[in-house]
Amino acid sequence: MNNFDRVPDPSMVTWTHVIYALHALSVLIGVTGAATIVGSFIFGVPSIVAVVMNYARRREVRDTWLESHFSWQIRTFWIAFVASALVLVFSAPLMLVLIGFATAAIGLFLIGIWVLYRVLRGWLALRDARTLPT
Repeated sequence: MNNFDRVPDPSMVTWTHVIYALHALSVLIGVTGAATIVGSFIFGVPSIVAVVMNYARRREVRDTWLESHFSWQIRTFWIAFVASALVLVFSAPLMLVLIGFATAAIGLFLIGIWVLYRVLRGWLALRDARTLPT
């Protein structure tokens, strides 16, 4: 359990909403476009900008309840990135026998659903001024 000593600056709450909005935009692009959710999330400009925004202002939310949101957002991005790389590394040799195309598609789909869940859960928690697990 974290002990958050400081009240966050209201502008940082808005900043965190903007970051969730950028991640949600990447997810929406993945759902409606030719890309996958996870592909759009880890390689899309909105999510990359969002993660840069997280790192740029992370110090300003230290010891506030927003710190958990910044950690959640950063962790979501990097876990999705590493998990996608692992799915592709595992699936690539299997593509020689065609099953790798299915394992890649299924793996990336499942990671995309996980990303969607994380963005929605985090944004709802932010709306309710709740912390997230760290």
